[in-house]
Amino acid sequence: MNLQDILLHIDTYPEPTSDAAIDAAVDVAALLGAQITALALRLTIPVKSNMIAEHLIGLTDLAREEEARSLAAATHGLDRFKARAESRGVFRGVLLETTQFANFAQHVAQRARARDLCIVPVGGALDGQNEVAETLIFHSGRPVLLMRREAKVNAKLAGGVAVLAWDGSVPAAQAMADALPILRGMRQVRVLTIVNEKASATAGLAQDAARHLQAHGVETVIDEVDAKGEFISRVLDSYLARTEADLMVMGAYGRSRLREVILGGATEHMLRRAQLPVLMSH
Repeated sequence: MNLQDILLHIDTYPEPTSDAAIDAAVDVAALLGAQITALALRLTIPVKSNMIAEHLIGLTDLAREEEARSLAAATHGLDRFKARAESRGVFRGVLLETTQFANFAQHVAQRARARDLCIVPVGGALDGQNEVAETLIFHSGRPVLLMRREAKVNAKLAGGVAVLAWDGSVPAAQAMADALPILRGMRQVRVLTIVNEKASATAGLAQDAARHLQAHGVETVIDEVDAKGEFISRVLDSYLARTEADLMVMGAYGRSRLREVILGGATEHMLRRAQLPVLMSH
């Protein structure tokens, strides 16, 4: 399967997706030979007000102002996207829809279910897009490409170095299958197993994943890295820097989500801190 139908979520509130991130997402579609649609949500903010709140802070007026700010960001983002996508020959369409603030992540997930891939520009640990990304990963049934908001796309995303994190889990298998159209175009694919980090990731485990990729014409290098008691986040950062990786492919939350958050696991770290594009599946 080729990636032909990509969705980009353009955030509108509280911090809109930057022009640079929109341009980068369009460039990804062009590199992959795909068409791309942008979705921006105009948020509505229900107000449960009372006379005191209205008198003191004008709560209803504040809500309407924030809604207007969201709409303005949506209009700007979609206009920017349309111009960029048309210039690159990858424009499929734009969607401007309305939803309540509490429902925006689920709304994006529903729209992503009938796409090949959803791109989510993400920022820092407190960025609202992180909630969108997590909801997409677990509730869209589709792979998600996370990109830092301000990062410029490295042209090596096609023809560069990709790393497939392999622990033999179901999410890892799903990620490998979802990423195949991208992995075929990479110059090098490294299959990474981190041993002595969890019981299921053992020496020699990556051989079967490498065999499968090679059956699809993807040449691979197998890397086994000993965690040696280090936090998985540090092990990953060191490895990715050493290999000068351009893309990370991984399954999401191989262990319980609660334990991932407490221990600062691989998924949590790559979702919130990665400085390269990360394709996640579940």
